[in-house]
Amino acid sequence: MYGGGGFLIGAGAAYFLYFLLSAADEYVIIFFKYTINFEECVRVRGAEAVLACLREQGVDTVFGYPGGMILPLYDALYGQDSVRQVLVTHEQNAAHAADGYARATGRVGVCIATSGPGATNLVTGLATAYMDSIPVVAITGQVDMAMLGRDAFQETDILDVTMPITKHNYKIKRADDLVPAMRKAFELAWSGRPGPVLLDVPRNLFFEEIVYAPEEVHCRTPGTPDADFMICAAEAAEEIVRAEHPLVIVGGGVISAGTSAEVTAFIEKYNLPVVHTLMGMGAVRSSHPQMLGFAGMHGEKAANYAIGAADLVIAIGSRFADRQTGNLSKYTANRKFIHIDIDPAEIDKNIAGSLGLAGDMRTILELLMRQPTKGRLSAWWEQIRAWQDTYDYDYHVGRLTVPWALHRIAESTMGKPYAYATDVGQHQMWAALHLRVEEPRTWLTSGGLGTMGYGLPAAMGAQAAWGSSRRVIHIAGDGGIKMTGSEYYTIARLNLPILSIIVNNRSLGMIRQLQKVLYDERYIACALDHEMDYVKYAESFGIKAVSVRTQEEFAAELHEALADAAHPRVIVMETERSFVEPMAKGGARIDEFVDFK
Repeated sequence: MYGGGGFLIGAGAAYFLYFLLSAADEYVIIFFKYTINFEECVRVRGAEAVLACLREQGVDTVFGYPGGMILPLYDALYGQDSVRQVLVTHEQNAAHAADGYARATGRVGVCIATSGPGATNLVTGLATAYMDSIPVVAITGQVDMAMLGRDAFQETDILDVTMPITKHNYKIKRADDLVPAMRKAFELAWSGRPGPVLLDVPRNLFFEEIVYAPEEVHCRTPGTPDADFMICAAEAAEEIVRAEHPLVIVGGGVISAGTSAEVTAFIEKYNLPVVHTLMGMGAVRSSHPQMLGFAGMHGEKAANYAIGAADLVIAIGSRFADRQTGNLSKYTANRKFIHIDIDPAEIDKNIAGSLGLAGDMRTILELLMRQPTKGRLSAWWEQIRAWQDTYDYDYHVGRLTVPWALHRIAESTMGKPYAYATDVGQHQMWAALHLRVEEPRTWLTSGGLGTMGYGLPAAMGAQAAWGSSRRVIHIAGDGGIKMTGSEYYTIARLNLPILSIIVNNRSLGMIRQLQKVLYDERYIACALDHEMDYVKYAESFGIKAVSVRTQEEFAAELHEALADAAHPRVIVMETERSFVEPMAKGGARIDEFVDFK
């Protein structure tokens, strides 16, 4: 997809048009209107103009780490309280925190870093946001204009570095371009398919005086569907009515679009079974009677069997990622697909021949809801309920396991204002299987990139956004926590009341599991036998921490930690090494499972 755009200035207003050339060579025009009060124009330094733009966009928090080339912006942040800066311990964590803030609030998250290593340290965090379509704006300092191209101290071409992992990026070359570029960056970050945008600003431009005029952004309304689109929507509705074994897959796009209520109304009208992807957890509440649960490589058996038997799959805000489908030729055999997504480039990318509806999700669902319903799919639901009864998980194991602990957490937090943030690994899959997420934007995890270390800084960003209105429960393994555990320092310093659960099985559990299944148990580089005392680690930052080994100990410490909603807490679970089940076989159907017996 290629893009370009520009401004048109009229009497009292500025119009920004952004043209996207889709994979189908069709132009999509995104149109925004800004009302500008030219009578309130003032002359300010570039850094002050950037701060003013942050205020315009409703930004109340930025995450970052200072350095010489970004210090002018930090200086502008000094002595004001409308935008707080959160000092992290590493720039990657600033990007993850901005990502977590964005997922939790639906607003654009902001991170800032200096040039050179500061900017390059953002890369993994930006790639994580890009793969999961999360709106983040990154502002990096750069060496002075006069020094560009001379291999100056900490000079790096961050635009070329981040081109593949941002929705767009800008090199600011004139101070007068700062304000329009900032406004465009925010619009691009959250419009259409969301994603990260980076602005690289040479240090001297922060000091130059420019004219700044306050602006007000007016909401954009979706365009009216054309005749061809209406025909496709009617055809899709007819396919839904004709299907005998239809099934809905909800992905992260439902949450990004804010259409959980509309999707729920849609499945209820047609009495459709629904499963969620890793990113779609919370798009339809876990307790909904039509929700079958997590589907995919480590999905619930009933959910995967339902996909395998479906004659029509309706994907809403999901991109048919490889860990969702398994073997594509087997996944697509003997069934039809309807694919609803904001991004036309996703249609037919992984599943060819689908009936694609690309555009505003709310509008599409309203069109599909116009079709009259038929029977209630009684035989189909009878088969699904039989699978659910057969493969229901037994939590009566008598010892402390991760599934049991997560089930206990789910029971203890049901109906209360909690959210969950996970790292990446076995615990992440167990969390998707055994937690219950009742609201959108209360499940934070790295899906597309699978970034170990994501969970703690993302939890920090979400908790900073929510304050005391919602508490984050963070779940990590003993591998990932070593990568970004330094953020316990920030959490303690800000007294963010995150409850952190560390699963200590003294191994890189998912690596070990793959080596068992795919490499004949040739275990290498997966044991973490040199013990680390995670309790003392957390306590060194001033966080109360405990270690538990039994169900009784975990239940008691969980109860105490949940009761202390004013402070961060850490519970270290000492567990045996085990394997995540179910697990679909590699190269097979999504409903063919590995036997670990």
